[in-house]
Amino acid sequence: MRAPGGPRLLLRRLREVMAEPVTAQARLDRIVVLIASNMVAEVCSLYVARADGPLELFATEGLKREAVHVTTMKPGEGLVGLIASTAEPLALSDAQSHPAFSYKPETGEEIYQSFLGVPVLRGGATLGVLVVQNRARRTYSEEEVEALQTTAMLLAELIASGELQSIVKPGVDIALRRPIALKGAPIAEGLGLGHVVLHQPRVAVTKLVADDIPAEIERLDRAIAAMRASVDELIGRTEQSGDGEHRDVLEAYRMIAHDRGWLRRLNEAVMGGLTAEAAVERVMNDARARLQRQTDPYLRDRLHDLSDLANRLLHQLAGQSLTLDPSELPENAILVARSMGPAALLDYDRHRLRGLVLEEAGAASHVAIVARALSIPAVSEVANISEIAEQGDAIIVDGGSGEVQLRPPSDVEASYAEKARLRARRQEQYRQLRETPAVTRDGVAVALHMNAGLIVDLPHLDETGAEAIGLFRTELQFMLASRFPRLADQQQLYETVLDAAGDRPVTFRTLDIGGDKVLPYMKGPEEENPALGWRAIRIGLDKPALLRTQLRAMLRAGAGRNLRIMLPMVATVDEFIAARALLDRELVFNDRCGRSRPADVKLGVMVEVPSLLWQLDEIAERADFLSVGSNDLTQYFFAADRDNRRVAARFDPLSAGFLRALAAIAEAGRRAGKPVTLCGEIGGRALEAMTLVALGYRGLSMAATSIGPVKAMILSLDAGAAAEEIAKLLARSGDAASLREPLTALAERLGVRL
Repeated sequence: MRAPGGPRLLLRRLREVMAEPVTAQARLDRIVVLIASNMVAEVCSLYVARADGPLELFATEGLKREAVHVTTMKPGEGLVGLIASTAEPLALSDAQSHPAFSYKPETGEEIYQSFLGVPVLRGGATLGVLVVQNRARRTYSEEEVEALQTTAMLLAELIASGELQSIVKPGVDIALRRPIALKGAPIAEGLGLGHVVLHQPRVAVTKLVADDIPAEIERLDRAIAAMRASVDELIGRTEQSGDGEHRDVLEAYRMIAHDRGWLRRLNEAVMGGLTAEAAVERVMNDARARLQRQTDPYLRDRLHDLSDLANRLLHQLAGQSLTLDPSELPENAILVARSMGPAALLDYDRHRLRGLVLEEAGAASHVAIVARALSIPAVSEVANISEIAEQGDAIIVDGGSGEVQLRPPSDVEASYAEKARLRARRQEQYRQLRETPAVTRDGVAVALHMNAGLIVDLPHLDETGAEAIGLFRTELQFMLASRFPRLADQQQLYETVLDAAGDRPVTFRTLDIGGDKVLPYMKGPEEENPALGWRAIRIGLDKPALLRTQLRAMLRAGAGRNLRIMLPMVATVDEFIAARALLDRELVFNDRCGRSRPADVKLGVMVEVPSLLWQLDEIAERADFLSVGSNDLTQYFFAADRDNRRVAARFDPLSAGFLRALAAIAEAGRRAGKPVTLCGEIGGRALEAMTLVALGYRGLSMAATSIGPVKAMILSLDAGAAAEEIAKLLARSGDAASLREPLTALAERLGVRL
């Protein structure tokens, strides 16, 4: 049986009802009457999902009116609950024989046999269920299912507008605004309270019903062609990188853009009476609802591809840019994105930015490094946050625990606000320690250095009272540039850093690229395991002009000053010797050019490749200083990728084996009379820092935000007592996978402030 007038007539009539100046309940009552009439059904009912879980009957034509706002169904309960949990339409000619059927006596629905229900979807979330029923057995056609789905989209916008909130009982919220507690991976310390700003804002589809179907089809075709062209251009820009997994991923992305099934559904939605924008939204909602419920990681990854393509298509139709204009950032903004590069984050006004939430970024990623440099609380690996969050939603980001509270209730918001006040008071206490030397209770001085890599890091030197820049990551300048920085550009950066540091030492690490640090303008080999491939000092020695240019810039910037240079990823002593020879050649070249030399040049090595653990005395004899790169040393030591969630937390750096390796490095430095520092995340955590001091480390370099807490710990520590107890602990550690618990207990026993 075909609906009289078809879906287009229904949509036009519904649009008229939407514009009527009536109450929300009167509007809903009129809507269900129109749908029932158009679908030739005796019953039409709308159930709306509440924030506390159940689906509540909001309006009906055909069932008993007294059941409205009384009848509820739990998710999964009855046919309505089944549709809500699966996000799939359900058409039955004999509803009462279905195993999920649940009878609600107050509705009087026992006389109706056939049943058609569709989910009311928005942004992948089920906001409700729309149902039509008939007394006689009836097989609903695909056209009728399609028509009811299209109608449900219109109702989704009505629910999303918030208008229905006025007709619910006090203290009850509709599900669209329900609070969501999410858990991710902390990547930058801090606590931020604000409102969601989408880095790639979604297009707001305001016009749903088409006035001219052929014109909408033409608009859709033009937008699809433009979207395909943009995808082809994206893939074309990567062709010089050669074949590999990344290319396969992009080709799969292109296949989805050309998928006939997807394009057919878009055209059918427009032919059903929707605008091109509404058709994209409608088809994407259906796909998103299905794919979010998949357990297969491959299928869930396709959700990201589909979302991105739909977003590109909507922006083409609306003539809008894909990304937010950084100048439009409102106050108290929490930036939400699927992923983001460091340059994009730097474009935003730091003074308006209160936090960052990402779906994809590791703690060692470049955007994480920039977030820490800007002191922006950041959490990553928050699944589907860019789909769940709406522009302007209240949100809280806890960069310490990795918790994200989206649309928090008032009591949760008050609790975090108090936590923020406590943190601010604690930060003030740390600031008061700025001029206090980091000396343990038994008189052991520990130098606290700061890690940096950007100009925006430099003010933290004075703010924290750091004694030096223990690690300046020079590669960030290369990663943010569109081409290789010229000699003059590099020299200018290094001069700026040295000027800002004044009398405080600065240790420049030579270019550490490769692995996950890719320069878009540098063609490299396709590697199956880039973390163990052509990177860091290996690139510098294979391309000596690149390393020599950087050394030349450092020597010129350091004229008349003390200069410290550190080599990353050194695996053998002969690599260090070869790099030292390049530095010596540059010193000779500097003299020939008549330029002033630095007052002193120290060349050190970053101990981060385990092979050096068996050449410690040899490398300590030749290097001017040693610095432990604990982030990379940990992942290579345990053969566990630090950006892989399955294994990153599997091994603890506070294990006996790793602590013995760290102790051996410190002891080798003492034997050779060479200073040893540690730069990495473990140096910035109080318990780990306590252990490092007990193992003999007298220099720690860390993120600026960690200096205060670590200094407070040092001031409360008896280093001699800790060293004695930890030596005993290591001697009897047995087969324990981690010493974290006994070390925590030791800290409590010694009164150490953690």
